[in-house]
Amino acid sequence: MNIKQLTQIMHDFVYSKGWYEKDSPKKQTFRNLAISLCLESAEVLEHFQWTEELKDKESLALELADVALYLLQISQLAEIDLEDAIISKLEQNYQRDWAEENK
Repeated sequence: MNIKQLTQIMHDFVYSKGWYEKDSPKKQTFRNLAISLCLESAEVLEHFQWTEELKDKESLALELADVALYLLQISQLAEIDLEDAIISKLEQNYQRDWAEENK
């Protein structure tokens, strides 16, 4: 399965829950999704609060999945091909020299 297929599955899920409806309590706006993405990212951080060890891999996996699902949904609404964006960003990063940027 690729990112485009996962994005479609997430879109189908959101549609099935009625979250695209105008009266939905979980409106799929950029703002709402960005907030949710940040909240889920913070839950990833909780796994490492006061420790460097991974203590609950299964729970961490679920939080990472939540983050990925919000990324898919935001990219869907913004009509961004996330797979292409990731590849493009990696190509840019190969050209970067972080040591030079920090001088």
